[in-house]
Amino acid sequence: MRGSRILILVLMLFFGSLVEGQTREGKMPLGQVLTMLEARFSCQFNYAVETTDNISLLLPPKEWSLRKSINYLERETHLKFTVLSNNFISVEPQDSFVFCGYLKDLHTGEPIVSAMINADSNAAISDVSGYFELKINNGAKQVEIRHLGYKTLTSKPDFFNDRPCAIIYLTEKQNELPEIILTDYLTEGINKRSDGSYQINFSDFGILPGLIETDVLQTVQALPGVQSINETVSDINIRGGTNDQNLLIWDGIKMYQSGHFFGLISMYNPMITPKARLIKNGSSVDYTDGVSGTIEMGTDESVNHEFNGSLGLDMMSVTGFVDIPFGKRSSIQVAVRNGLGNLAETPTYNAYVDRVIQDTEIASEVIDKADPDIEFDFNDISLRWLWDVDKNNRVRLNFIKVRNEMELNENVQLNSLESSRAGSLFQNSLASGVYYERNWNKVFQTMVQVYGTDYKLKAVNNDILENQRFLQENNVSEIGVKLNGIYVLGETLKLMGGYQFTETQITNLEEVDDPFFRLEVAEFIRLHGLYSQASFTSKNLDSNFSAGVRANYLEKFNKYLIEPRVSFSQKFLNHFTVAVLGEFKHQVTSQVINFQNDFLGIEKRRWQLSNDSDVPIIKGKQASLGLHWNKNGWLISTEGFYKQVSGITSQSQGFLNQYEFLKAIGSYDAYGLDLLVRKKWNEFTSWLSYSYMENHYTFDSLSVNSFPNNLEIYNAITFGSSYSFGNFKVSAGFNWHSGKPTTRPISGQEIIGQTINYGAANGDRLQDYFRVDISSTYHFKLTKGSDAHLGFSVWNLLNKENIISNYYRINDSGVPFEELKYALRITPNFNFRVSF
Repeated sequence: MRGSRILILVLMLFFGSLVEGQTREGKMPLGQVLTMLEARFSCQFNYAVETTDNISLLLPPKEWSLRKSINYLERETHLKFTVLSNNFISVEPQDSFVFCGYLKDLHTGEPIVSAMINADSNAAISDVSGYFELKINNGAKQVEIRHLGYKTLTSKPDFFNDRPCAIIYLTEKQNELPEIILTDYLTEGINKRSDGSYQINFSDFGILPGLIETDVLQTVQALPGVQSINETVSDINIRGGTNDQNLLIWDGIKMYQSGHFFGLISMYNPMITPKARLIKNGSSVDYTDGVSGTIEMGTDESVNHEFNGSLGLDMMSVTGFVDIPFGKRSSIQVAVRNGLGNLAETPTYNAYVDRVIQDTEIASEVIDKADPDIEFDFNDISLRWLWDVDKNNRVRLNFIKVRNEMELNENVQLNSLESSRAGSLFQNSLASGVYYERNWNKVFQTMVQVYGTDYKLKAVNNDILENQRFLQENNVSEIGVKLNGIYVLGETLKLMGGYQFTETQITNLEEVDDPFFRLEVAEFIRLHGLYSQASFTSKNLDSNFSAGVRANYLEKFNKYLIEPRVSFSQKFLNHFTVAVLGEFKHQVTSQVINFQNDFLGIEKRRWQLSNDSDVPIIKGKQASLGLHWNKNGWLISTEGFYKQVSGITSQSQGFLNQYEFLKAIGSYDAYGLDLLVRKKWNEFTSWLSYSYMENHYTFDSLSVNSFPNNLEIYNAITFGSSYSFGNFKVSAGFNWHSGKPTTRPISGQEIIGQTINYGAANGDRLQDYFRVDISSTYHFKLTKGSDAHLGFSVWNLLNKENIISNYYRINDSGVPFEELKYALRITPNFNFRVSF
């Protein structure tokens, strides 16, 4: 035993001396360095293990004294070393440390002068050699390095701990977006830009009431002027417009589907979609479609050089993500998600099922037939390949596949025999695209985007009693090409021009087996667009102006459409900003409802193309004027708007009254005001938003040609508060809005003949809507190299019974009865995610 101890001691001394002899060749963990210094100087370092985690450095040379070694350790680690009695030395984080470095251009190696380096309230500016020094207080959240001509570098202070006074390279900014004028609009990560759009960055996101996942389409609904009148992500209403009037883009690819679980969950995996942008007005000329607004979702633009990934689980799905580097210039990202419906029925899952199937043929199956079996399932996969060919050429490949499925097995006793037939509903999307960018020189850049997108909705309804099978399909196929060129004239002026081509084909199929009937209608439209735009940004960033025009040619109709766009913002009196936005847009696709039981009543809308006659081209024009004040954590933002959209059809509006089966062409006019008041106190943020809107239809061929829009919400108020304490975040708030318009039968004269005798169209209102939500998240270190995230939320905490729609039908007794559709009741959710 004694011999083995001596052998171990000899080996330790041998390897210790070997390691020490090699310290000048490479770094080692700080804990190991301190152990070796303890043996060298007969001292003892006292510290918490987490204090030294993730810090590596070279061992001080043997000839250095203890004091010189401690000075070196303090300089390299930014920790505080205090010599106590009996050769004890305490090690703890410093209240502050000085961070220094040299900023250089990544490609030229030239120093970057006059860059701004910020860490909370402290700031520094790089000198002529690119050098800077900045005091960073302990607890600072992040260090930000900004320069007008370069991409902003943001990181936590820990990132710089092992690279004091290192060379820091910045990447030249190409095709930069307009500067941010309002930061942390509601919470961290939501900013308003000078072009009037809202930028959402989920990599630096705070928390919103009721949300624990970074769901893009739920997050945009927190912004003033954006609602979902039926509480789904597949029916988002931007300033009174229908969902089909929104342009939905994922990495430059136009999408025709937005939701999982038939509208209750965003189908865009949050693990691979870290940013988004909402444009309500004043969009760039290279965007077409979306007369009400644009929701643009983006993925990470940078090639990753280190493997990372994450696994997550909530009460609806399990998700996974990996980012795998391939060499120095390429990486592949893969994100997958699968619903839990076929594995476990959680309270959240059951609440969603009840919400989806109410007021549908499925609900009637549940009531009228014996023991029906209903299953919902969904999944998605997203794949990206990023390749930086060289400093002037970039390639990006994107792919997304989404599947939603509902299966219903009916069981009925007929003549003492049990019969069973299956019904099903599928909603799938498949899209891919390639993006190529070339920087010809410092002032000229070109981009090429090619994509293809396919959407399919298919329902099979088997009626056992009638012995009949009914098949319905709605298919959309689109290819698109976009060519952009950007020319930079000095520091303040930028010119952009390009060409866009799209070909869209939509096919609708209906088939009945007994008696046999089949109707298939396929239509297509080709669109050519030429556009040009000039953008000006003053050197002090106070003035931003962009104006352009888009010329569209529709081959099928031999028709030209000219669409001007403009955005302007001006900062004045230090804390005020005025903004003016305007645009003309058009679209040739819309969604219609032919029958209330379309696709089993779960998904009632099908896409159709304009034919320039009974289905016109939809045209929209908007104008808005905003005034914003931002000072000392206060933000007051107000914006008035006017929007006019023509070429809509009555079938696209979802009427459930006397106009349900009529075909008419009309328009709507919406005008109103969006107001936001927000205050930040350190880690506490509170906001109150108010929206007022009047929205009226005009249908010349209807008996009453002007009446309130189905989506007219006079008043809407949202209040929210969030608090962050270290890695813990909590948020609570409420949503209230006045009731949705509805049409009721005339009291005492409800029936005339065999039809319901309705009163004035949308002459009444449903009850007011009110919902309270809470959410909380906690982020913590799980192991070395891995982090964990916990989240908990409750939607509709007070379990308020909110009616979101109604309609009337005549029952067997010849009396009209009212069918009501309710929003989600109290719905908890929980998630756990590990990142590595």
